Amino acid sequence: MSGNTEPLPPRAKLAVTAGKAAAAVSRAAGRGSGSVIGGKVALRLDPDLLAKLAQNLDVVLVSATNGKTTTTRLIAEALRAAGPVVSNALGANMPAGITAALAGSGEARYGVIEVDEKYLAAVARDVTPKAIALLNLSRDQLDRAAETRMLAERWREGLSGSKAVIVANADDPLVVWAASSSPNVVWVAAGQEWKDDAWSCPACGGVMQRPGDDWFCGECGFRRPTPSWALSGDHVLDPHGSAWPIRLQLPGRANKANATTSAAVAAAFGVPPQTALERMYSVTAVAGRYDVVSFQGREIRLLLAKNPAGWLETFSLIDGPPAPVILAVNARGADGTDTSWLWDVDYSRLAGHPICVIGDRKLDLAVRLEVAGVDFQVCENAAEAVRQCPPGRIEAIANYTAFQDLRRIVGN
Repeated sequence: MSGNTEPLPPRAKLAVTAGKAAAAVSRAAGRGSGSVIGGKVALRLDPDLLAKLAQNLDVVLVSATNGKTTTTRLIAEALRAAGPVVSNALGANMPAGITAALAGSGEARYGVIEVDEKYLAAVARDVTPKAIALLNLSRDQLDRAAETRMLAERWREGLSGSKAVIVANADDPLVVWAASSSPNVVWVAAGQEWKDDAWSCPACGGVMQRPGDDWFCGECGFRRPTPSWALSGDHVLDPHGSAWPIRLQLPGRANKANATTSAAVAAAFGVPPQTALERMYSVTAVAGRYDVVSFQGREIRLLLAKNPAGWLETFSLIDGPPAPVILAVNARGADGTDTSWLWDVDYSRLAGHPICVIGDRKLDLAVRLEVAGVDFQVCENAAEAVRQCPPGRIEAIANYTAFQDLRRIVGN
């Protein structure tokens, strides 16, 4: 643990108090949790507050395009075996939200923090993390977050010489290139289903060769590092070659990969893989994701998919009998206003499923499904879509704000 247990200076205490007051006002006004506005107020009063709040914590940062909220939750559960944890569990992952989360740290020993990809380097500079988990980089919100290689370059520069243990996905060339500037990297074979952002070498621009699960650049020699941790079926393989069973209540291959990375992070804090993985079983849903709710006498499973990589992983959860599917897409600020990514998703995977389309951009999605040759019907809202769905549990897949809308309407 960090040896420093200094109390907060008066200015920092004032900033924390003012931030909590602003958050309480926001909640009372029905404007959400108030964490973002509370953090903004606190940082305005003390711009160095984040560093001061983190000084007594051993901090883990988790960043990626996909899976960071779930992985943050899994790591937090694993580290609770070693002591109290504070975490931004609801995904407020920019500096203001992170500050608000750490302001409630109390007697916590560990801080497990999800960080937006764009802010990783700045937050790492402020909180001096003991470990950083890097899962993947893929196209997402191109109008806001910029092209993936630019993000990888920002990570590479920001993490250069970092003293943190970097736990990084060996199967994502962009992540490997970004992490390789760090002296202390633990490589994890977590897999990479979506490969369309990693066909050119991030080091030289050459064409990436991908034989089997391996990858390398034929021009400059940049290649997949040898992993010390790996996901193998339903087991985590640790650096000693031992296989530990993964028993999760969260579905899908992607969550097994998240659990593998989480076990590697936990091990850096002295938590054994068996203990870490057993604790992860308690996680049944993450900020509403994977929740099964009842609405209008029907069971609906809520699935979040924000970008092509996320949709690809989500489709694998509903293979099998043709369950009815509701697809919901918005393009508000938090989603990214550019919906061109819809054309990168292989919607033919849904052929045979009865499909209802809703959301602000339902017509954009309808055009995409039409071109894919997939049958669907457009509905005005969630209630109408549920009425139109044939019997069976409904799988509802939505991007970020559409998911929040769905939770408000059909959630408990």
